[in-house]
Amino acid sequence: MTTIDYTERIPNNVDLASDRKLQRALESWQPKFLDWWRDMGPTLPTQDVYLRTAVDVGREGWAHFGHVALPEYRWGIFLSERDNARTIGFGEHMGKPVWQQVPGEYRSELQRLIVVQGDTEPASVEQQRRLGMTAPSLYDLRNLFQVNVEEGRHLWAMVYLLHAYFGREGRDEAESLLLRNSGSEDAPRILGAFNEETPDWLSFYMFTYFTDRDGKYQLGTLKESAFDPLSRTCEFMLKEEAHHMMVGTTGVDRVVTRTAELMKQYDTEDIAKHGGVPLDVIQKYINFHYSVSLDLFGGDTSTNVANYYTAGLKGRWQEDRRPDDHKLIEDVVSIPLMDGDNLIERQVAALTALNVDLRNEYAQDCANGVKRWNSILDEHGIATRVSLPHVGFNRQVGTFSGHRILPDGTVVDQATWDRGVDSYLPSSDDKAHVISLMQPVYEPGKIAGWVAPPRTGINGQPFEYEYVHLS
Repeated sequence: MTTIDYTERIPNNVDLASDRKLQRALESWQPKFLDWWRDMGPTLPTQDVYLRTAVDVGREGWAHFGHVALPEYRWGIFLSERDNARTIGFGEHMGKPVWQQVPGEYRSELQRLIVVQGDTEPASVEQQRRLGMTAPSLYDLRNLFQVNVEEGRHLWAMVYLLHAYFGREGRDEAESLLLRNSGSEDAPRILGAFNEETPDWLSFYMFTYFTDRDGKYQLGTLKESAFDPLSRTCEFMLKEEAHHMMVGTTGVDRVVTRTAELMKQYDTEDIAKHGGVPLDVIQKYINFHYSVSLDLFGGDTSTNVANYYTAGLKGRWQEDRRPDDHKLIEDVVSIPLMDGDNLIERQVAALTALNVDLRNEYAQDCANGVKRWNSILDEHGIATRVSLPHVGFNRQVGTFSGHRILPDGTVVDQATWDRGVDSYLPSSDDKAHVISLMQPVYEPGKIAGWVAPPRTGINGQPFEYEYVHLS
């Protein structure tokens, strides 16, 4: 099952040719996907891009690099190898064999989980479709397109599951994944963060650091699922997702590095006039993207998520490493909540607080990036530090929505929030300055002045390599 068959019209390692009905259905969906890519995918015309393409789902040697014309990229259906001895690792069915078919009693819940995950994949392509027009280097442009094609393949992964296991309803949902559009008033994407604009490359780096990192943790919970095809699909998707987060991590690294260089060169924090992104603006972008991404974890307590866990549909991050009974029936945890206008800690059933459990894992991971960025500032002799805002800051979902909480955790009234909001979140002037820096640089080996070059290139190639041939 590891080798991917690229002789097929739809590359796959699931023996698609043995199910002619399914193959015909997916081949019917394929032109609609290509139409969506043409209409909603990258707007910058290119001849070809230096991309990696999956050739194997094993741990070694699964990525092949070469110049590919974007419309000819071979999107396909790839699942990690099946473990015939795998058993359910949590919930009331713990210890039983994993499911190869969808149990009737969980059909609607599993379909919903797959649809919501699937909806995020094309959404990010739509959000990023114009960024190629302002790429700071060919290296960055190549990374953008790599993220885009892999998000498109992740959409294929979810569509395969819908077609293969959910009948007519699944096929209808697969159609709808191409009908919704990010930011549309009539048919928006399901989750709020995927209707936000990504108008500039600082936003792109923040998105791939914070929002794609949320994707890592959501995929990690689905990888634990008792529905084995979903688990194996997500396991392979996580391999590709790692690159997206690398783009975000090193992207913000490079912005912070260039900002620090300009601060030292001109001995001032006011580097906007010198063509840089001021440190306080970087902090405001962190505040925005982190808070928006926290909303993706849903409500602080949820009986739906508790039911998903008990049923075996969706586990916890790294479930097999948890030192408990993996059922949580009697367990309680303490979580932050709002009591009127006061922040409190309250004990709740652990099963209902699984969103907070996952959110905490995510927050700890995000904090690692902050340490990296502060280390860069320290290396340049700059005492100012960046930080993550309080978990209740700028929230639209859960217990903190409807409350005004400052980045330091102070609860304030609306008037106080309004007076200071431009110091917490990007102002119109901040956004206009960042947009003014977005001048494209398409010459090999050159880079825009607001971001530092990467330390290494892609797949052993130098930064000066011609990663993209433009039309």
